[in-house]
Amino acid sequence: MLELEMLKKISYEIGPIRPPSEGRHSLLLRLTRNCPWGLCKFCYGKPYNRERFKIRGIQEIEREIENVKTLKDGIETISKKLGGMEWTALALSSYSLYGKEVSELNLGEFLNFQCIMNVFSWIRDGARTVFLQDADNLMMRTDDLVEILRFFKRTLGAPERVTSYARGRTVFKKPMSELKEIKKAGLSRLHVGLESGDELVLKYMNKGMTPQELIVGGKKAIEAGFELSLYVILGLGGKSMWRRHAENTAKVLNEINPDFVRVRRLVPLKDTPLFEEWKRGEFILLSPHEELKEIATLIKGLEFEGKVCFDHFANPFYHTGAGFRWVFKQDSEGYQFPQEKEEVLRRIEKALEIDESNFIAAGDLSTLETL
Repeated sequence: MLELEMLKKISYEIGPIRPPSEGRHSLLLRLTRNCPWGLCKFCYGKPYNRERFKIRGIQEIEREIENVKTLKDGIETISKKLGGMEWTALALSSYSLYGKEVSELNLGEFLNFQCIMNVFSWIRDGARTVFLQDADNLMMRTDDLVEILRFFKRTLGAPERVTSYARGRTVFKKPMSELKEIKKAGLSRLHVGLESGDELVLKYMNKGMTPQELIVGGKKAIEAGFELSLYVILGLGGKSMWRRHAENTAKVLNEINPDFVRVRRLVPLKDTPLFEEWKRGEFILLSPHEELKEIATLIKGLEFEGKVCFDHFANPFYHTGAGFRWVFKQDSEGYQFPQEKEEVLRRIEKALEIDESNFIAAGDLSTLETL
């Protein structure tokens, strides 16, 4: 089929990570490469292989948006010829396209296949959501980001949601007028790493921002009209600062009142400063029950009107006779507060009744390559 041969010639650049809430059905479009900070002890730019931050050129990005359009048109043509997306899925298998299993593809074939599958999944889900990569697209000149958002809309139509990571300090420094202009152009949700609301914890982890900057930036994002998704790292204060981490994080979240609070469990990543401190015994991880008590302290302190989500596989889970079970539900919509606050606390109380030896400790996950 001619359309299949055409698809094999088209690619665009996809970055290494995305939030779980921007699932496999979101179109991934890379505007910047890597992280502009990359100095946090717990992350250290590892998800981006510690490569230097780079803002991609407008023309390069717009060519890739046109490539997405070409792939979309080709896949839709194939679907019409074959009678639906289920038959199209068979036609787009790696064996149909290249005569190989996925594990046998060379790098060029794999990158092409990744693009085809990304656009196919996006179309099959109704082309509803787009996630802009990498770590901080608000570092772009506002005029350039606005032009890209408008070009996307002209080329591919207006999706229901367009989302991006942004660094808290970048939001803090961005003028309100520019934030509103970006929102009007089509960017609708920001994912921001709060990590902690405690000044000592942020300083110890070399986050490069203060709680007050996070509060001001968060409030600005909401006033500009964005949905705001803030990330909190469970256990980031270690044994010595866990209570202040939980209590002060709740206070900051209450002041900001974000749409989403997404909890991520601290797992030491190899080749990061925090991993080395942990191995030397200078940073002590919380035990599974201690993590649950920290979550309980955070949850009890929360007085906001948003959702708390535990949408990551590394969050607290334990062995059962039938396999693993997570303490909290894994979906990206989470628990609505204040209505479901007691449900979260009930789950924690029930989990604390389970023998701690049944839980998977954070340190046990530290050998994983991807989190």
